[in-house]
Amino acid sequence: MTGTRASEVIFINESFYADSISPAKMDILLSRAWRHFGNHFYRYNLSLYDIYDDDIRRVLPLRVRLEDFSFSKSQRRTLRRNSDLRCEIRPIQITDESNDLFDRHRVRFKHSVPDSIYCFLSSEPATEPTPASELAVYDENRLVAISYFDEGVTATSGIYAAFDPEMPDRRLGIFTMLKEIEYSIETGRSFYYPGFAYEGESFYDYKKRFRALEVFDWRDRWLPYVKGT
Repeated sequence: MTGTRASEVIFINESFYADSISPAKMDILLSRAWRHFGNHFYRYNLSLYDIYDDDIRRVLPLRVRLEDFSFSKSQRRTLRRNSDLRCEIRPIQITDESNDLFDRHRVRFKHSVPDSIYCFLSSEPATEPTPASELAVYDENRLVAISYFDEGVTATSGIYAAFDPEMPDRRLGIFTMLKEIEYSIETGRSFYYPGFAYEGESFYDYKKRFRALEVFDWRDRWLPYVKGT
């Protein structure tokens, strides 16, 4: 792991690899702003947001404190709009159907287009490096959205989501996050981690639109998120 101090600014850029992390240890890592793709764990507090404009942003790790959470009116509308869809939560299983959905979803990206779902998941994603589940969303028998999330003891954490780009009105990316939160509350978790966003406006601002949201201050404290950060 590495960390660099320059003047009054502390730059954090740390990583490690692990084959097995217990759910209890995963809770601790999440509480310290660690994320992972597959077996690669990482955290960093500054990121080059726009490579063409030298736009360096402060990274905002986010979490939802579930005991204080409630759905907004727009989130309730999204849940109602998709009430005709069937949702299944189960251990992650990569299939031809989910791979096809991933391929259709990744056309949304203009930069850093992922090669495969295994950019985000390990070769044994249900158990390695930590227990994880998928939320599969079906329109009748057709898979239209899928999301993957870690299952800690006291927390869950979103890893990645893919959805049918031809169904924009359903807001399926937001819908899967709402269903993950709903599941987390039903299973008695304390926190839901939606991942990182950036200071200022960015593509990831949808992660800032949840009630009871907290932000990591990079001094081992979680503080209430202030709109506009």
